[in-house]
Amino acid sequence: MGAEEALEFLDHLVFLQTGKHLDNAQRIILLNLWEDERRTYQNIADSRGYTEAHLKAVGAELWQILSQILQEKVSKSTFPTVVQKFWKTQHSQRICLTHNSTSNNEKSPDLDTNFVGRDRELADLNDLVSQGAKMILIQGRGGIGKTTLARRYFKTQGFYFLELWMAQDTQNIVSIENVVEEWLRGDFDEEPGKEFGINLDRLRRKLREGNRKIGVLIDNLESALDSNGRIITHRRPYVEFLRVLADPTIQSVTLITSRERLHESGVDVNFYPLQGLDKSAWKQFFTSRQINFHATTLSEICQAFDGNAKAMQIISGVIATDFDGNLDVYWRENQHDLLIERELEHLVTSQFDRLEQLDNTAYKLLCRLGCYRYQDITHVSVQGLQCLLWDVTEPHSKRVIKSLCERSLVQYSKGKYWLHPVICTEAIARLKQNGEWQIANQKAAEFWNTSVTQVEEPQDALMALEAYHHYMEIGDFEQAANIIIRGRNNKWDKILSLGVLLNRLGLLETLISVITPLIENLTSEYYLSILYNMLGRAYHQTGNIDLALTCHQNAREIAEKCDNFQERVSSSFNLGLAYIDLWELAQAKSILYSVKKLSETDPNYSQYVVYSLCCLAYLDSSIGMRENALKMLQDVESGISSDKLTSWGKGTSLLFISLTYQNLGYIDNAFDIGLQAIAHCECNQFTFLKSRVISCLAALHREQGRFVEAIDQHLTAIANMTKVSDKCNLAEAYYQLGLTYQRMGEINKSQENFNQAIALFQDMPAPQQVEKVQTAMKS
Repeated sequence: MGAEEALEFLDHLVFLQTGKHLDNAQRIILLNLWEDERRTYQNIADSRGYTEAHLKAVGAELWQILSQILQEKVSKSTFPTVVQKFWKTQHSQRICLTHNSTSNNEKSPDLDTNFVGRDRELADLNDLVSQGAKMILIQGRGGIGKTTLARRYFKTQGFYFLELWMAQDTQNIVSIENVVEEWLRGDFDEEPGKEFGINLDRLRRKLREGNRKIGVLIDNLESALDSNGRIITHRRPYVEFLRVLADPTIQSVTLITSRERLHESGVDVNFYPLQGLDKSAWKQFFTSRQINFHATTLSEICQAFDGNAKAMQIISGVIATDFDGNLDVYWRENQHDLLIERELEHLVTSQFDRLEQLDNTAYKLLCRLGCYRYQDITHVSVQGLQCLLWDVTEPHSKRVIKSLCERSLVQYSKGKYWLHPVICTEAIARLKQNGEWQIANQKAAEFWNTSVTQVEEPQDALMALEAYHHYMEIGDFEQAANIIIRGRNNKWDKILSLGVLLNRLGLLETLISVITPLIENLTSEYYLSILYNMLGRAYHQTGNIDLALTCHQNAREIAEKCDNFQERVSSSFNLGLAYIDLWELAQAKSILYSVKKLSETDPNYSQYVVYSLCCLAYLDSSIGMRENALKMLQDVESGISSDKLTSWGKGTSLLFISLTYQNLGYIDNAFDIGLQAIAHCECNQFTFLKSRVISCLAALHREQGRFVEAIDQHLTAIANMTKVSDKCNLAEAYYQLGLTYQRMGEINKSQENFNQAIALFQDMPAPQQVEKVQTAMKS
């Protein structure tokens, strides 16, 4: 009888007697004393963070409870013997009951109230047995529920099963010669011989008889395995024993539980990888214990622990005892410290410690894998593992990776690898302790840098951004900035920075979140001017105009100070666009004229002359300066087709030309340019800009009296802007819809949309825009 089975058995008995499950301290005492009854309370307290006095008090109460249940005096030194004796009595009664019920084609009774889920797994095991499997190794991480599943299978299928538990300490693993002798004598009424080989033959004959269903459960086999998955040297007789159990002529079924795979030639074993319990099983378990929870919380905690059955049981006890049965409160307090429960911590650390002893290279890789985030990009490729094996040759690296996968410490599927949160938590802690945190993050950053050769989709951009996070972790802010600023191949322009691509792909909040902490730590004026400008554009598009103005002004001042002409012109132009959206027309004109004048001094920046002229033409057309506006449009005609224009610059210019023609009353021209702008936006994935152009086309339909088409386009633009949180242009879109309803005579709808626009403009704040809307409402 193993420690885990004893704990499960006692928990069941205590629950039946008291209505309560064993708490953490009780479980720790029982588990430690079962494994070594010579351990003192002081020794247990030191290893688990309790005081000796507390454990003594818990122990005294526990022995009293068990004495009542087991109907025999129980003490610290006698409890293993008393429990085993009581278990054997119960076990015999259950076997009788099982034989009687199965002979009458009845289902065996439910003997384990802790068992939830696993219907599919039980069916899988049954299928394997039906197909002739004699030996099945159930493999999975510690606490996943391997032993519980194996016992459940034997009990539900009416097996009389023999159990062999492997001690954690290899020196304490029992001699298989003695085990076989005991089985022959105690379970088969067969007197054993003097030789091990003879006894194996006798066991084989007994297992061939088939007069009753015999199962063999070998629990925690990993204790008897070396780093190559072979039986350790001083226990080699186990190999011959396993060969007998795998003999296709016998009638028995053997289930082995192990965290690691068995690799012994001549032993035919079927591997069955066991995953964690699903959310529905956790729900059933917590509900049965009257624990309250919200569905979201349950989903998060189940995912964090990968459905680990042991974690589920431990946490439920803590919640019932210390959190008044409320899972939500427990998770709020502990979600950032997954290993706060000592039993859970021990479960994980023991796996790391064993790996360190058996395979130090695989252990190092496991710790190094803690440097990856597994968040926006939830996995890494095999190259992401190999780059962390900088001290291992490439042929050997594949074996190291396989070693981790076979121990279920690294999850993998279809070439993707990742660590589950609990394992990752311990890996991070150990990586920071062993002095490799810096180099592991550097290697990981280099891996991500070389992994993305072209950015086309949001996933590509996020993958390239992973390098930034690694550099931030080790405080290399210059390199982190370089990740955002460095030019990347893409499907739209020749080269664009990652920051610009994040903007284009609509990942504005991501862009804001990575630049904000970076600029607080940078000293390079060159990097700061670029990043402030990028940040300003992102704030502008999300409607935070005040922050956008501050960023662009900072960018311009820094650019002037360090004589960065590109950023000086770019930040000034973006500042002008922000003032246009605030409807601060005089300020916008002043800045855009300065951009035009500055750009004319350097032929390399002639594109900004075109950009500024298009905006200035729109501003003049908005205040009745028709001749100026028309002249500027003529000046733009040749420049708009220049290959110096960026795709974003051309799209923005087409929008302002269309708006200018609308103001001037040239509706057909406005339509023509607007449709060109739409095609350009679709080709270049300008989601934000396209929505603004659609709003412009809606206004043109209004001017031509096509109100059905106008309303349809207004609503499309508003829906798109709402989806991407484009607050600034959303306010203008509501204003334009209000004008259309006003033209149609739908006063109530007009007022409703004008009010929506005012609310958004006030939120920016944009007082001149509010005044513009209020003036329109009175007309």
